Amino acid sequence: MSVEMIIPCIASAGTGLNLEFLSIDLGTIIGTLLNTLILFLVIKHFLFGKVNQILDDRKKYVEDTYSEADKAKENAKALEAEYDEKLRAAKEESADIIRNATVKAQQRSDEIVFAAKNEAAGIISRANEDIEREKKRAVNQIKDEISDIAIAVAEKVVEKEITSKDNDRLIEEFIENVGEL
Repeated sequence: MSVEMIIPCIASAGTGLNLEFLSIDLGTIIGTLLNTLILFLVIKHFLFGKVNQILDDRKKYVEDTYSEADKAKENAKALEAEYDEKLRAAKEESADIIRNATVKAQQRSDEIVFAAKNEAAGIISRANEDIEREKKRAVNQIKDEISDIAIAVAEKVVEKEITSKDNDRLIEEFIENVGEL
């Protein structure tokens, strides 16, 4: 059964539709196909080249963008590595500076303590010398006073005759005078 036979059957079914305009003409179909082919070739010639060019440009732009992003990422990683290296070097340098400062401070502290000990030893030595001088001076002064007292006692003894009572009194006076010294 062909299409031409089906259409009259539908029309004769009593639906009241007129379907005669649906007849299929081979010439119209071939003309329509040729027109479509010509339109396709014209569009392909004038439009597809430009559309493909735009798509290629867009693809190249996207690839360039990804390439730049990858380069930026690699650059950032390199900068991060460089920063980490500089930070590590700075930490090492600061640790060296602190160690050197600690060593210098300890040396200076040792020098100050040594100087203070030497100065203290000098002060103690001078104080001991001063004490010895004062002791000798005091002993000499006591000797002088004892000799003065002995001379005074001798003068009193020479002036009068001493009794045992006078002798005891003189000894007590001598001891009292020596006690005051």
